Amino acid sequence: MAGGSTEYKDRLFSFIFGNEAHKEWTLSLYNAINGTHYDNPDDISIETIRQVLYMGMHNDVAFIIADQLSLYEQQSTFNPNMPLRMLEYTANLFEKYIKREQLNKYGHRQIMLPVPRLVVFYNGTEEKANETALRLSDAFAPEHRHSADISVTVRMVNINKGYNQNLMDSCPPLSEYAWSVDSVRQYKKTDNLEAAIDRTLDSMPDSFLIKPFLEQHRAEVKSMLLTEYNEAETLEMFKRDYLAEGRAEGRAEGRAEGRAEGRAEGRAEGEEQERLTTIRKLMKSLKMTAQQAMAVLEIPSSEQGRYLDRL
Repeated sequence: MAGGSTEYKDRLFSFIFGNEAHKEWTLSLYNAINGTHYDNPDDISIETIRQVLYMGMHNDVAFIIADQLSLYEQQSTFNPNMPLRMLEYTANLFEKYIKREQLNKYGHRQIMLPVPRLVVFYNGTEEKANETALRLSDAFAPEHRHSADISVTVRMVNINKGYNQNLMDSCPPLSEYAWSVDSVRQYKKTDNLEAAIDRTLDSMPDSFLIKPFLEQHRAEVKSMLLTEYNEAETLEMFKRDYLAEGRAEGRAEGRAEGRAEGRAEGRAEGEEQERLTTIRKLMKSLKMTAQQAMAVLEIPSSEQGRYLDRL
């Protein structure tokens, strides 16, 4: 994709749960989420897409087991657009599966596909329930939500401290991952980010299953965490700064047009100019697509068309 990074970089979640060398951790997570008791990690086929997308917007973990295609994502910021992203990931994975199995989607016989199971593991700072159902239908106009021909539901599971304790107890690697994220967050209140990561790795209990693995790849783990936190903070900074600039420039343009067309129309045009200015700046400086910029600015999908026509 244009504007993406030049290489794929794992995030800590995918490094732990999408690793071929430790599929037992992936299986433990699958069993905990689904209430199953599979015991052979070799039954798992890792299917994660390693394509390059902007700022880590890639598929974290995908695998097939028992005729089910599980797509797992970790999110440190709440994203109501995950059903759309998961739909895109699933379509790409189905295409990969069809080619590998040499299935004919144009034939007269019904092809059989693994059942998709879509889960987001949320560990952001916003207060969220133990579980939240995110639905693609929420992106449609209210009058059409119940008549749409496509339905996608994503299960968002809160893995912050104090949430879903039964799930954590059922999957120690997930509990240990969640502890690591929370520990960095707590240490970061008094230390810089690199020091917070070092303190987290140094204070990790010896009983943790993931500790030897993370210690073995300490430099890589530090790089992942530094990148994740820096990307999140950088994106938020750009969003905040550009919104401020966009408002100022948009109001100026809106006032000019408002004098000619009337104050009410000028105010409306000014608001649109704010958004257009911000979208263009995000596209230019962060190499985003228009859709990515509008997603960052939380512009409803029902309103995006008129901005695309003016970019």
